[in-house]
Amino acid sequence: MLIEESYHDVETADGTTMRIFTFHPKIPNYPKVKFPGVVVYSEIYQVTPPVARFAKDIAGQGFIVAAPSVYHNFEGPEPLAYDDVGTDKGNDYKIQKELKSYDEDNDLTIKYLLSLPTCNGSIGATGMCLGGHLAFRASLDPRVRAAFCFFATDIHKHALGKGMDDDSLKRCAEIKGEIIMIFGDKDNHVPLEGRDLIRKELRRNNVAMTFIEINDAQHAFVRDENSKGRYDPAVTKLCFDWLLELFNRKLKLEYGDHDGKDRVIEDVC
Repeated sequence: MLIEESYHDVETADGTTMRIFTFHPKIPNYPKVKFPGVVVYSEIYQVTPPVARFAKDIAGQGFIVAAPSVYHNFEGPEPLAYDDVGTDKGNDYKIQKELKSYDEDNDLTIKYLLSLPTCNGSIGATGMCLGGHLAFRASLDPRVRAAFCFFATDIHKHALGKGMDDDSLKRCAEIKGEIIMIFGDKDNHVPLEGRDLIRKELRRNNVAMTFIEINDAQHAFVRDENSKGRYDPAVTKLCFDWLLELFNRKLKLEYGDHDGKDRVIEDVC
């Protein structure tokens, strides 16, 4: 499917401007076609070429993708470099930025998608590393029907290795959509204890979720540039297939109202 690239600038509460990079599918000769919207959250380097490629791949499957530049509080919309300076900046900004600012970014991006006449009103969210956490955070918004979170790295308490801020964990019951969590079992940014805590809270709150830990995969294994030897294209393709299954099922279908009946699973071989 063809796509068009553009951007939209919005003012935020602190007086800074957040740029939303937009990747829009296009079907020639069908000007009234509508698509679901997907928010793509970046890693700590903002919207880098690998993140933009990821966004384009999703858009090419029939989703309007909006990728916000979440460090507008500190920087312009340009990506940070994949070097020591860029890494230090990204990690510092991640901690300095307040949760309410991340939530405002999410609200503004969703409102932008819903304002488009080509959006069908269904919204999903995804992201990697910092973006995985922000996609989880976005799933607390009832407008988000589906979230796909790659190795959700903790925002404020990374040294604790929990992988999620306390507020998000406490509010798991607010997730109304479906969520998929992806981790590598060799991810030392979110160790086993942190992954277990996230899974336990999701289960305790009866969240519709799939929790996948990939054998021998490390942190950031989907990044096809400057991955520090962690990029796994085969596993990344599998993850993208899972992402599309979730978004196609939850964002492109109209379910109508639940019939109110309990689903009974027969115990048969």
